[in-house]
Amino acid sequence: MHIPDGYIDLPLALLFGALSVGVLSLAARRVGGDIPERRAPLVGVVAAGVFAAQMLNWPIPGGTSAHFVGGAFAAILLGPHLGALCVATVVTIQALIFGDGGLVVLGANVFNMAVVEVYVGYAIYRLVAPYGEFRAAFAAGWLGITAGALTAGLQLGLSSAFEFQVVTTLAIMGVGHLVLGLVEGAITAVVYRYLARARPELRPTATEVTA
Repeated sequence: MHIPDGYIDLPLALLFGALSVGVLSLAARRVGGDIPERRAPLVGVVAAGVFAAQMLNWPIPGGTSAHFVGGAFAAILLGPHLGALCVATVVTIQALIFGDGGLVVLGANVFNMAVVEVYVGYAIYRLVAPYGEFRAAFAAGWLGITAGALTAGLQLGLSSAFEFQVVTTLAIMGVGHLVLGLVEGAITAVVYRYLARARPELRPTATEVTA
């Protein structure tokens, strides 16, 4: 999911960079710098957890790999807007300090992991939640990372710098993450259920997650 420099054409990198800036600007405006005091420590904990989890990679056929992203998990606990800002910060630090993902394509990586996965994952969670929060968290983690992988596959397939066609890149990224995304779904659901039982006060209220 962390695309290196040189794999995406510059116009596409700039386009998705602009999209990321636009969405995150709106997210920051919705958050408004007003984080409830009781939830402020959770932001750091979620960011640290996502950062550590993203360092674990599983190879998949086609010369790429999958790893836990945590976008849906961050969205469920923090709300979609703060979750997007949290994951975007993690992805940016990884690129700047550890070289995990290119700098020119940073906007594209942020779009895939901090925008697509977070908002898609959160939408799925809200859709499935009436049938059970555990199921909703699992579906959010599973399908959220798959959506982000499909966006990455689309970016790679549309780029002349990458030798494979769109159908191939979508198949490799989509199918690979659809399977390994089950791991992300399971982790998301298990950790969320544990936190919901151990620290029920950390669960966001409807006002906090939709503001």
